Amino acid sequence: QVQLVESGGGLVQAGGSLRLSCAASGRPFSRSAMGWFRQAPGKEREFVTYIAWTWTDDSTYYTDSVKGRFTISRDNAKNTLYLQMNSLTPEDTAVYYCAGRNVRSGSVVGTDYSYWGQGTQVTVSS
Repeated sequence: QVQLVESGGGLVQAGGSLRLSCAASGRPFSRSAMGWFRQAPGKEREFVTYIAWTWTDDSTYYTDSVKGRFTISRDNAKNTLYLQMNSLTPEDTAVYYCAGRNVRSGSVVGTDYSYWGQGTQVTVSS
């Protein structure tokens, strides 16, 4: 059974940083796409970033609002996905979810992902 377990969320002041982790079990994701999504109170879930396998290397893609501030990465030996978040603003406050696909290509569409974690809360105070 595949499980994704996020950790690393918390309360941080604006301008601060957090690193989220997503530990995967049940199958390796080194050659599959994984992503991060978030859902703020009263809003729809939105895409944040994904990491995909291009047959030779990983490629990444970010939504415009986090470009230059967030970095997605993974440690294949640990089967763990990361999201380094810098220069956080109150607009980044949300529950953050990691997600995994069964294919190597990434997607910005949540329904394209087969596996989801339970989420971790990130709160940025002004």
